[in-house]
Amino acid sequence: MHFGLTDEQEMIVSTVRSFVEKEIYPHEAEVERTGQVPQAVAEAIKQKTIDLGFYACNFPEEVGGAGLNHLEFALVERELGRGSMALNHFFGRPQNILMACNDEQRERYLLPAVRGERMDALAMTEPVAGSDVRGMKCTARRDGGDWVLNGTKHFISGADHADFLIVFVATGEDDTPHGPKKRITTFLVDRGTPGFTIRDGYKSVSHRGYKNMILDFDDCRLPDAQVLGDVDGGFAVMNEWLYATRITVATMSVGRARRCFDMALGYAAERQQFGQPIGKFQGVSFQIADMITEIDAADWLTLSAAWRLDQGLPANREIASAKLYASEMLARVTDATLQIYGGMGLMDDFPIERFWRDARVERIWDGTSEIQRHIISRDLLRPLGA
Repeated sequence: MHFGLTDEQEMIVSTVRSFVEKEIYPHEAEVERTGQVPQAVAEAIKQKTIDLGFYACNFPEEVGGAGLNHLEFALVERELGRGSMALNHFFGRPQNILMACNDEQRERYLLPAVRGERMDALAMTEPVAGSDVRGMKCTARRDGGDWVLNGTKHFISGADHADFLIVFVATGEDDTPHGPKKRITTFLVDRGTPGFTIRDGYKSVSHRGYKNMILDFDDCRLPDAQVLGDVDGGFAVMNEWLYATRITVATMSVGRARRCFDMALGYAAERQQFGQPIGKFQGVSFQIADMITEIDAADWLTLSAAWRLDQGLPANREIASAKLYASEMLARVTDATLQIYGGMGLMDDFPIERFWRDARVERIWDGTSEIQRHIISRDLLRPLGA
């Protein structure tokens, strides 16, 4: 077993970390204050990413990406996790699900997305269908040679900047021994399509500037050419490509936790109370020890899951474990960091309170902690007939 990184992987880590520190950190305070990413800043981040050769680095070289494997991409996401999500969104990692595009769709969606000419966003969640994806009410019905979409999606991240949306809707229902089961189809929907509107979502305490939006479909008519994958094959497309989002949450949680830890460690060594650094008191030093142990554990768990994907090994449970542990670890680390800083940790003079707020959502989106525990336990119990 070898746990070290190659020279190329070390270069990836140092390059992305330097990018985040130079291009993301300086703009974080303004984004936090205004809740907006200035267009000029967004375009500059995107262009610098393209110039570095990292835009769409999660896509294979044959379609214009950098061809990073899962482990290497996890390293990229881990370093991006150190910075504001609202800003690192423009680093540009289109949804891998676009690899399901057919030849004609590749020219209109996949290739422009990889080149940075068009931005995408994923639309699955609805007001009454979060973890219960099959409970979605957004539907598409046949009308002549077209599909007519009706319904609402919400909590759609990145839709404010998206040129097109990857939308999952119900297109039928099957009777099963366990009751009715909806069939899901994936559609590519362009911004500006008649009957499709994008409006502001809810104001979140987490990741300010990284907005969630609401999508409304009112007799939105789409031809068959907009179906991504097979009709009624949305779950197959989802299962093949969307595992990457859970690894992203895990890796970003590790990156953000390491940034927090660095600040906590430095503060514990410098802050004086009772004539000595507070890090000399076990109440603080033991927290430091626990924090780095948990961060390292989450890091290795996450990189191991990505490595399994590269080896073609089953990784569903391992990815769920990584997402579960890393997101909950981040909550503990940000809380401990705030405690070490004391009252100053709650002041917006420092980013600690922002890290603390931002950490809360990681246990919810891309599959709640409860859903991850369900995936893990099901994977263990099913082979035993339970």
